[in-house]
Amino acid sequence: MNWNSASDFFAMGGYGLYVWGSYVVTAAWMLLEPVMAARRHRAALAAALESELEGEHA
Repeated sequence: MNWNSASDFFAMGGYGLYVWGSYVVTAAWMLLEPVMAARRHRAALAAALESELEGEHA
């Protein structure tokens, strides 16, 4: 596909919203996933520690 201008490139033949939107969603997910994984990891560690402490007192 040949583009005559930057606006033609970003329009992507009328599909620009879908193309660039998918890039934005993917980039956002790639930025958020490590943060969410770290939060889940910390929560799992806290739950394991709490479970271990409850097991010592039983």
